[in-house]
Parts: sequence; structure tokens; C-alpha cells
Amino acid sequence: MTTRKLFFVTLGRRKMYSNNNTHYGLQDLLAIMETMRGSDGCAWTKAQTFKSLTEHTLEEAYELVDAIEKNDMDELKGELADLLNQIVFYAQIAKEKQLFNFDDVINHLTDKLIRRHPDVFAQGNVQDVEALEKQWQEIKQQERLAKKKKTDQNKHSLLDDIAINLPALSMANKLQTRAASVGFDWENITDVMAKLESEVVELQEALAEENRAQILEELGDLMFSCVNLSRHLKADPEKVMRQANRKFKKRFQAMEQIVDAKKKSLKTISAAEFEILWQKQKHLK
Repeated sequence: MTTRKLFFVTLGRRKMYSNNNTHYGLQDLLAIMETMRGSDGCAWTKAQTFKSLTEHTLEEAYELVDAIEKNDMDELKGELADLLNQIVFYAQIAKEKQLFNFDDVINHLTDKLIRRHPDVFAQGNVQDVEALEKQWQEIKQQERLAKKKKTDQNKHSLLDDIAINLPALSMANKLQTRAASVGFDWENITDVMAKLESEVVELQEALAEENRAQILEELGDLMFSCVNLSRHLKADPEKVMRQANRKFKKRFQAMEQIVDAKKKSLKTISAAEFEILWQKQKHLK
């Protein structure tokens, strides 16, 4: 669908629009959001708060990642626009509350990029990716310490400032990465695999004892160790899990089509038949 070009003209308190061929810029976007939040704006938009928007922000972020993984550039452009809309939305609410505005957000980001990339903007010459990652972690730790000092919080933890609402796999990865930055980590994948195998044994023991609380605890330890393995393989556990989900979905839907073509129902398929169908899909590219 072709986007209508809107040119806003202030007439008293009401904003009017007309069609033209102007290509919109950032200031137009900010003006539109301000109008939508104004007295004559959109009722739903005006009702939103920081907290009410969070679920929409998470949804937009996941849709953006989905577009990237599907390599759909047209969809990616739209999803980037949707995510930017969330940022502009938050900035407008903050402006109304006299907390900060969009320019402050840009200034904060620019300052952070310069500060965290001395290899580019200072005299640093670090080029190795692993060395850059170590430098990145050190700079962020210095920032966290400075923040604690500024807020008069004497006690601080290396694990502070990790968002509690992160997906569990991502949070586990961040916790482990922070701990690894000071040397609390396995030295190699062989050690990681040994730990993973020991967690499997502990889970099996808990299952034998039929202690549900212990079973769930050991299951969590096993999953945490899987994230550790993913990290040592330099793979994002969320991305790895999404890939596994897509693969399962594709194979299961293929089985559905086969069964449907035979005028049967999945509910009537035996475990042995399911295994044959599943193995067939596994061998297909």
C-alpha cells in the first residue's frame, strides 16, 4: 500500500494535512507524534504510558528480528520504522513529563558510541575482535562503577544493570558473559561439555527420586549449561533456539500435509507412524 504523504500545517490548535511529494524527515516524525499526543490527537495514543508501551516494544523487536532472519528487506524497512516509532513515542511522553526529549536520546547515544569505541575515536588501535570484546566489557564496567558512585550506592555487583525482563536464554548468556569478564569461566569446550554431562546425570538422579522440586532445579541447571556451551561456541542461544523452533515447525507442518493428503488425522497416527514420518522429514533438506 502506498503511504500517503502528509504535510502538517498549524491552524490554531488543530493540525491539518494535505498531499504532496515531500520525503519526510525526522522533524516531521516528531511533529506527527506530538500531534497524535495532543488535545485533538488519537485517543489510544494519548492514553499510552511508559509501562503500557513495553509489550508493544517487545513485540516490535521480535518482529524486526524475524524480518532479518527471513531476509525480507521490504519487511525489514517497515519493522525498523515500527521500532523507531516506539522510541519516538517514549521520547514524546518523556518530553511531556519534562524528563528529557528526543534530542537528549540522540546526545546520549552519540556520547556512548564515542566513549565505548576508543579504537575508532581515540588513540586506540585494537583490531582483534576478542580484544575489542574484552575492552568493551571493561569500559561498560567502568561506566557501571561511575553510575553507582554518582547515585551514592556504595555496594555494587558485576551483575548489576542486566534487565530482569530479558528472555531467559539471553539473560543467562549475559550473566555468564559478565562473570567470564573477570575470569569466572570454563577454559575450553571440553570442560563445558563435561559440566553439561554432569548436569544430565544429576537430572537423571532427581528423576529417579521423583522429587519434582529437585527435578525442575536440575533441569534449570542443564539449560543454563546449554547456554554456556552456546556461548563458548560463540553462538547466540536465542538465535540457536529460534532456528531449532523453525526447523521443528517446518518438519511438523510437512508431516501434517502428508497425513492430510492421506485423508487421515494426526490424532489417529500411532507413535511408530509418527517416528517414520519424522525420520523422513529429518533426511529431507
